[in-house]
Amino acid sequence: MSKLNFYEIGWYLDEAQCPCDIHLADYIEAQGIRDRSIFHFGTGEHHIVGIRSHEAKTGNLVLGITASPREHEFYEKLVIERPEIGWNYKVFFGDIYQLRAPLLPEFDVLSLFHVGEFRTEKNDSYGALTDEAMVRLLIGRLRGLRQVIFYSGSYAFDVAQGIADKLVAEGVLEPVGSFKSLRIFRAR
Repeated sequence: MSKLNFYEIGWYLDEAQCPCDIHLADYIEAQGIRDRSIFHFGTGEHHIVGIRSHEAKTGNLVLGITASPREHEFYEKLVIERPEIGWNYKVFFGDIYQLRAPLLPEFDVLSLFHVGEFRTEKNDSYGALTDEAMVRLLIGRLRGLRQVIFYSGSYAFDVAQGIADKLVAEGVLEPVGSFKSLRIFRAR
């Protein structure tokens, strides 16, 4: 019997090593993105995207997913100590490669920073989606701004870039620019 592919540790906030979540929060604020729905892949122990969205009073609703029990425990502690954050920031534990469209709301922005980093043969043992299938599924849940954001500093960015290039060639995505370490696309 196979077990869920999960991440045994969590990520603390280290801007020098992995600034993507800080860059996303900066981008949201710089672009004046307000009252939107954001899907966030990989929350980190720091939960900076949800916290900064709340503290900046953006009105954005952020739904994060983590495959790290530790990161989810940090979320639980966060909303116990600061319940006001829980109104607009929710995090669920699970394998992103097991998402199903009917279970998801629609989003304006997808932050898919960790595409290619966690998908292994372990996911195959229980029929999980591929990276490309997961990206396509989430793009199908877009509305409004229809933004898809990848992190160019990821050690697996070549996987994300390959998927993005394929979707651009198919006319599914169009590149709209970059912001710091982020590459931004719009779904058509």
